[in-house]
Amino acid sequence: MLNDPLANVMSAILTYEKTGKKELLIHPVSKTIRRVLAIMQERGYVGAIEEMSEGRGGFAKLNLLGNVNLCGVIKPRFSIKTDGFLKFEKRYLPANGVGILILSTPEGFMTHEQAREKGYGGRLIAYCY
Repeated sequence: MLNDPLANVMSAILTYEKTGKKELLIHPVSKTIRRVLAIMQERGYVGAIEEMSEGRGGFAKLNLLGNVNLCGVIKPRFSIKTDGFLKFEKRYLPANGVGILILSTPEGFMTHEQAREKGYGGRLIAYCY
């Protein structure tokens, strides 16, 4: 039984990257998982995401590029204000300017850099570098 599907996807991405595999079949696929993977795709960490079936649960095929060193979810989902990004960057990212924090804001999912530019706070969801 899956308690946190996003954590399972992030763990599978990391495992498949380390073993050198190029494709990953994801099930179930939720809106949250799609949004997080879309941000990772925009930043060049993963390749194309192909929806294989719609409906309950759904399947998706993710192409891996070999660019992920470490990724994971952030539990508990910390609330973060516009001036609090530095503390979590130090905690989850290896160096300044390396990697991304993904957060949920009132305007949707975005990276910490985009949220800082727009002046939004939100809830931390995941990290990747």
